[in-house]
Amino acid sequence: MKKQTLHFESIGGASGDMILGALIGLGVSVEELNEELQSLKVDPFEIVAKPVNEQGMTGIRAKVELHEHHSHHDPDHGHHHGRHLSTILDLIKNSTHPDAVKVRASEVFRRIGEAEAAIHGVDIEKIHFHEVGAMDSIVDIVGCCLALHKLDVDQVSIRSLPQGNGTIECAHGTYPNPAPATLRLLEGFPVEETDEPFELVTPTGAALLSTWRTTDVPDSGSRAFKTAYSFGHRKLNGRPNLLRATLYEASEDTTSNECLVLECNLDDTTPELVGCLFDQLFEAGALDVFTTPVFMKKQRQGILLTVLCLPADRETMLDLIFCESTTFGIREHLSKRTVLERSFKTVETLFGEVRIKFGKRNGEVITMSPEIEDCRKLAKESGVAVKVVYQASMKGLE
Repeated sequence: MKKQTLHFESIGGASGDMILGALIGLGVSVEELNEELQSLKVDPFEIVAKPVNEQGMTGIRAKVELHEHHSHHDPDHGHHHGRHLSTILDLIKNSTHPDAVKVRASEVFRRIGEAEAAIHGVDIEKIHFHEVGAMDSIVDIVGCCLALHKLDVDQVSIRSLPQGNGTIECAHGTYPNPAPATLRLLEGFPVEETDEPFELVTPTGAALLSTWRTTDVPDSGSRAFKTAYSFGHRKLNGRPNLLRATLYEASEDTTSNECLVLECNLDDTTPELVGCLFDQLFEAGALDVFTTPVFMKKQRQGILLTVLCLPADRETMLDLIFCESTTFGIREHLSKRTVLERSFKTVETLFGEVRIKFGKRNGEVITMSPEIEDCRKLAKESGVAVKVVYQASMKGLE
């Protein structure tokens, strides 16, 4: 089955209803969402999605319409009182949605709660969710997680989000734009400054996209096969209030892909620590790690550390290198690579079983090599040289 990526591109920002509209535009049924979300046991509502045409673009504008009715199922229903995190999590837990949806939606709300708790300096359970705890936001978040589940994608990518300026009004008064909770949720997330004096990214939009995001771009060679445009409700000054969502399908060519190359120079880290970093990088999923002796400023001897990894593992690798070495900076660039198709076969030798790795190109085996760790283990058990086991495993292929 081909790997699928959901990629977002934000021109006008991101909110819960904009994300929901984009997912509906990609083919998720509004009728199914409205029916299945009734299991939340909250006040009556309806998700409405209408086609619109703005600034020469056709897309969808979605909205959660509420039918005021205070339900006994929701003890914190009063909007100005807000809702506790535990109340919202119970609504999600007691619904009939798939476990994956419950986990995703609960994670989004916990991240919002953690951001609010950190900003106000209180325990997370003392936080009252105001705007985000409102009925329409609850339906937005759970609805988006349900819609994402229905699309059955393997990863979500987004490069950056636009950021407005000026001030905004919220439940606690006048605050700088973006809202404190939004800014906290987007820590480490690439943003682009704009001259729009509006809140472009809401806390709901920030929480959803920062929780879902696994990479910044689709895999190299992927093919776009479906696109949807979703519009927000506010008219911006100089750009369309637009969010684009595109489904990508990974290329069938599994031998050609893209990797990220990370490099840094080290001249004040002991070799033993570099060796420890090697092991940690491989354990964290690095494709390859190697060092090169170099001469640095004033002819100081140093080490060039090079790490190859998948783009999705970038943050993990950066954290390890910064934490476990003395470097102050890491260079990076994307690089295309072509790899052989790989397969394994186990051969029997006088010393035991050894796995042989085969490399194929165009269906033809062009290289093979015994797994050295198997050879090392059997050599130690048998009291012979590793080379002897290595040669015996190659003969086992004849």
